[in-house]
Amino acid sequence: MDVATQASAEKLPSPFSIPVFRAIWLASLASNFGGLIQSVGAAWMMTSLSASPLLIALVPAATTLPIMLLSLWAGAVADNLDRRKVMIACQSAMLVTSAALAVTAWIGWMTPWLLLAFTFFIGCATAVNGPAWQASVGDMVPRPVLPSAVAMNSMGFNLARSIGPALGGVIVATAGAAAAFLTNAFSYVALLAVLFRWRPTIPPKLLPRERIGFAMLDGIGYVAASPKIRLVLLRSGAFGVGASAVSALMPLVARDLLGGGALTFGITSGAFGLGAVLGALSSRRLRARVSVETLVRCSALALALGTALTAASPWLVLALVGYMVAGAGWVLALSTFNVSVQMSAPRWVVARAVALYQMVAFGGMALGAWLFGWVAESHGVAAGLYAAAGAQFIAAILGFWRALPQIGNDNLDPRGDWHEPDTAVPVEPRSGPIVITIEYRIPAGSVVPFLTAMNERRRIRRRDGAHGWQLLRDLGEPDLWVERYHVATWLDYVRHNQRRTVADIANSDAIHALHAGPDAPVVHRRIERQTGSLPLGRAPDAREMGEGWIDPTRSS
Repeated sequence: MDVATQASAEKLPSPFSIPVFRAIWLASLASNFGGLIQSVGAAWMMTSLSASPLLIALVPAATTLPIMLLSLWAGAVADNLDRRKVMIACQSAMLVTSAALAVTAWIGWMTPWLLLAFTFFIGCATAVNGPAWQASVGDMVPRPVLPSAVAMNSMGFNLARSIGPALGGVIVATAGAAAAFLTNAFSYVALLAVLFRWRPTIPPKLLPRERIGFAMLDGIGYVAASPKIRLVLLRSGAFGVGASAVSALMPLVARDLLGGGALTFGITSGAFGLGAVLGALSSRRLRARVSVETLVRCSALALALGTALTAASPWLVLALVGYMVAGAGWVLALSTFNVSVQMSAPRWVVARAVALYQMVAFGGMALGAWLFGWVAESHGVAAGLYAAAGAQFIAAILGFWRALPQIGNDNLDPRGDWHEPDTAVPVEPRSGPIVITIEYRIPAGSVVPFLTAMNERRRIRRRDGAHGWQLLRDLGEPDLWVERYHVATWLDYVRHNQRRTVADIANSDAIHALHAGPDAPVVHRRIERQTGSLPLGRAPDAREMGEGWIDPTRSS
């Protein structure tokens, strides 16, 4: 990284200088404390309800599995609805569920599968809340401050993790798991109060909301056509598999390897959180000095080393060192993945992109929790940790084959220079299908650079929702090239063009510079119509022809 970039990164304001971010961060810190106290209560209660390592490892998996199952739907919801209201609904649901969990534990009705069910329901609310929360950070802080804000959110969670589990261990040891669950229920109150008061400035939506199903497909299409995001998903999934065991098997390490109880579990969880806090505090300086790939690779190696050290240590002090190293690697890698996705997606799709990242990363963690829980049950806790460390080492080595790109260089703001054209044939938003053709005149000597530029154009079109993209060359006029694609409706055509970003201007300029016609490239917008069988002598009516059809027999 060059000196100018490093200096610029270090001069950026702190996200804590922004009042709304500071208020929500402090309220989230309280909520994180409650959530981690509850996680200690749930994990330790499971050890009293069942001796099965697999069931114990499934407690954190019950929280991460809903993220894999619901994140994409949640991302589509967050991109189409008021994110603040989505977060309020999710926080309220978690408060009610946590209170019900406390009552059930208090009256002694808890069973292993009922505990997993409550944990799963809280995980579902967390999964729906996550994309809205992650995407809303961009509504609180300017884009250049976003990486630091994401890192500070990670630090807040892990600051709570450095103290919350130990406090949870004390609460569980003195008052029981039900008290831990009740503490978590109260922890949502402050965040709900701040969210009710927050009034973000959001640009008005000029177009109707997308249907959730189509919005989900558009999110998948955008990520599938975005090489940078696809690479982040690959690396985060591999990282998640190996990263899961260090937390999933933590109760077993406290009980079986260290011979302790709930307090020991809380202390080891706190060491992991303290390491994560130190990692988050150093992330801003590290990002200014090393590449994204170097940071992620070293973080994965640190997590592998910390996991192996935990497995090899019969002493609490050495295990705490291992957990601190693992915690630093954990937060540095995950916050870097998160920032990479957010900085690689425009605002209209950012929640869906983050949701897909969370689905892959936490899906990998749920898979890893089950896999290494099974290894621990079959071959011992130490064997499960060693296997996870080996998987994490492989995730680090993957960087030599699929290195992460640098982020933040693309301006993903909307271009804002496209206006809906007038049409001679009346069209409604749902009129369609719409077929677009654009004619270019390309001299023979410019064919190769034209094909290169159109390859990028194909990716941009597909990324922004176009289908059936083709490039055609006229056999009678060799310099005539036709770009063709279609969209389902006129509204989809408008959305497609409004999704173009400032970063796409370079591609458009390159293509237009190669066009040698006397005028600009010719654009034809056509509506597709189907012919069918009709009674002899009867003309089709407007319903049969579809939206926007004009009867040619009628005079104008």
